[in-house]
Formats: sequence, C-alpha cells, structure tokens
Amino acid sequence: MADPVESLAQRVAERVVDLLVRALDVNDLVQRVDLNEVLRRVDVDEVLGRVNVNALLDRVDVNALLDRVNVDPLLDRVNVDALLRRADVDDVLRRVDVGAVLDRVDVNDLVRRIDIDLLIEETDLGAVIARSSGGAASEALDAARSQAVGLDQFVDRWVERALRRKHPGPAAPTATLDGQAES
Repeated sequence: MADPVESLAQRVAERVVDLLVRALDVNDLVQRVDLNEVLRRVDVDEVLGRVNVNALLDRVDVNALLDRVNVDPLLDRVNVDALLRRADVDDVLRRVDVGAVLDRVDVNDLVRRIDIDLLIEETDLGAVIARSSGGAASEALDAARSQAVGLDQFVDRWVERALRRKHPGPAAPTATLDGQAES
C-alpha cells in the first residue's frame, strides 16, 4: 500500500494546482507574453527538422485544395509558345489514334465543302487525259510488240520444220553478227 504521507502530498498538490488555475486570469497572462520575443528564441530550423513532411502531406486533402485554386490566373501566366517549343510533336502524333480521328470526320460534309468548279478550273484536263491515255497506249504497244515477237518465233519454228532443217539459222542477219555487211 502507498505511504499515507505520499498520498496526502498528492492530494494537496492537486488542490493547489486547481486553486491556482481558478485564480489565474489566462487572458491577462497571454496579453503579457511578448510573442515576438518567444519566436525570436525558437530555432525554426530545428522545428522544421522535426516535422515529418510525408505525414503532413498525407493529411492534406489535395482535391479540397484544388477546389480553392483559381486556375485562370495560373493559365494566364503560362507561356504557351515556350511550352509548345518544348513539346515532342512526333511523340504526340505517335500517340494519336488516327482511326478514331477519322471515325469522327463527316466525309459527306467534307465533300460538300469542295468547290468543284474551282477544282475543274485549276485542273489541266488535257494533261491528265494525255498522261492517262499515253500510259494506256504505251502498255498496248508493249503488249502488241510482245505478241509480234512471240508470233515471229512461232512462224520461224514451223518454217524450220517445213524445210526440215536440223540446224536453225542465225538469230540475226550475218552482217549484224559479224559487224560487216554480207557480200
């Protein structure tokens, strides 16, 4: 069991503290404190060194903080040209889903916006026709030449058979082969 003197001392101390607190005018005491002097005596670096910044940030409600921020003045301060100069446009374009963009394009509306009359005025139809028909004519001429060579070889084989030649004749005139004219 505890010593009766110790118990009595404990009760007296509690009573004295209670009387002092009741008798003390806290407002008057606070008015007498020179806060500037108190703050001058505080080592701010030591206080900040003891602050757990991560625990403090965990307690911050970022959404509530952002709700209080007026974004327009911040955006007014942004140098968009400098920001765009820093952007990697190729990287941005690689991220673009071209299919999704094209799905949003109204092709009928796009075609309605084309000035057909101006397009026809600016187009040299004669040159377009000449190029397209020239290409077709060239292809037809090549095909005809190829057919003529094939027909020539066919006739040559039949003539060789009809004449019963065992050794075919030269592929070209002898003057061309020797580089000299025939005598």
